[in-house]
Amino acid sequence: MSKSRPPMGWERAKNCFPVPNELLQLGLPAGAVAVYIYLLCHADRRTNQCHPSEATMAKVLHLSRNTVAKHVRLLEEHGLIITERTQVQMKNGIRKNGNLRYTIVPMHDVLEQRYQRQIAELERQQVQQKLAAQVAEAPCSPL
Repeated sequence: MSKSRPPMGWERAKNCFPVPNELLQLGLPAGAVAVYIYLLCHADRRTNQCHPSEATMAKVLHLSRNTVAKHVRLLEEHGLIITERTQVQMKNGIRKNGNLRYTIVPMHDVLEQRYQRQIAELERQQVQQKLAAQVAEAPCSPL
């Protein structure tokens, strides 16, 4: 009996890239996930940077440009990407605004920041509960 070859996974397939499983646990809308995957697909693997225009992303993803911009802001708020403005110098010397440069933050850093925010929120809630308990125990003084 001859041995069969194992099925080809994404690790060995050409023109594929991994998407972090944690992305689906962040509660993002489908459009934001699509924009993130588009950026991930076009990012340089060494620098984690890319610079597609919002118009190009909107055309490829079948979204409006404003919707893409909204999803980019949402991804920034969640700490998944960092955007930087760029400038382009024309042949006649005039400088114009270029596309945004997107840097994809490694998922372990995103999750670490999320956990730190959750811990800070829990600590804040504990302090509020202690203060509320102290106020409830304090005797009322007549004015």
